[in-house]
Amino acid sequence: MRILPLLVVFFTMTFSSSAKADSVVLGGGCFWCLDAAYKLLPGVTQITCGYSGGTVANPSYEQVCAETTGHAEVVKVDFDPAKVSLEQVLAYFWQAHNPFQQGGQGNDMGAQYRSIILYADATQRAAAEKSRAEEQKGGPSPVTTEIVPLQQFWPAEDYHQDYFAKHPDEVYCSVVIRPKVAKLKHLLENQK
Repeated sequence: MRILPLLVVFFTMTFSSSAKADSVVLGGGCFWCLDAAYKLLPGVTQITCGYSGGTVANPSYEQVCAETTGHAEVVKVDFDPAKVSLEQVLAYFWQAHNPFQQGGQGNDMGAQYRSIILYADATQRAAAEKSRAEEQKGGPSPVTTEIVPLQQFWPAEDYHQDYFAKHPDEVYCSVVIRPKVAKLKHLLENQK
């Protein structure tokens, strides 16, 4: 009689561990853009806009925009490695922003908009360095993307989450994000 509860617990633990998810923290301009971009990539399970790479604990958007924290606007990309590899997530990163631009992305200028990969472990570091080296081959200028250890990820305020989905007709979304999303949709369709 006591075996049945143990089997249920064992089955639950086994089933839960097989649904493994990984995450990586990336910055490539405005986090609204990367949030919208990564929602298109099959195998991505969650995107959280936030801040990382700086020195101030739990910064606000206003502090990050004032460039007093050292943080970049980033996204934490959770993905199912059975459906999309870290290497694929990183390869997509180079398509989702301009890693050759110094000091920001497009008209979004400032250190908070820098290109950055924040690695959680040696495996992510090696994958990021290999991916950056591949992107550099034949590039028009040096890749500006920083590769640094992830110290802490701070989620952004709620109103930043899913911004493009919630505000598709706002000017920034219409002019900047929508064309980028269209380009990435086309890229993904051509890869099928």
